[in-house]
Amino acid sequence: MLKIWGRTTSSNVMKVLWLCEELGIPYTREDAGGTFGRTTEPFYLAMNPNSRVPTIEDGDFTLWESNSILRYLVATRAPGHALHPTAPKDRANVERWMDWQLASLNGPMVTVFFTYVRIPEAKRDYVATAKAREEAEALWRMVDTQIGAKNYVAAAQLTLADIALAPYAHRWFAMPIERAPMPNLERWYATIRQHPGCAQHVCVELA
Repeated sequence: MLKIWGRTTSSNVMKVLWLCEELGIPYTREDAGGTFGRTTEPFYLAMNPNSRVPTIEDGDFTLWESNSILRYLVATRAPGHALHPTAPKDRANVERWMDWQLASLNGPMVTVFFTYVRIPEAKRDYVATAKAREEAEALWRMVDTQIGAKNYVAAAQLTLADIALAPYAHRWFAMPIERAPMPNLERWYATIRQHPGCAQHVCVELA
């Protein structure tokens, strides 16, 4: 059975848990990362030298990096599924938003999230956070434009692009920050919240 290492409060673990619910993949999970530690222990570093979560064990195979895990799970449990389309152009469209989440959106969103959720108020850098919030807002406006009249980011139905972006969208709407109106993004967020896996694993109290 698939084994997932990672705490449920990690945005990157949330993605994997949602996908497992979406595809009905049975799994066990072990807490790791954050206050649970374990990621610097020799057994964990042997699986994941990056010392982060999630890591999966699938028989004798281990894999880390959340978006790579998403791709792997569809390829091994539901090849050809619309979540990760096989047509080259359709797949590229999904994967560019997955890569964009890691390369562009992650940085400013982590700064804002840590400020309001994980850093004690006396130690918060509100100047840096304001800059990061502005950067994140501009990036979310790109998603708002991309969605347009659709209900999902990269296709007419749910794909891995939506799953990869969802934890950050939930934080964006749940944090006590200023947000410019983005009706398409707001509609998309309301849509993905209806998926049971998103409601259970992503749209939860910030921690």
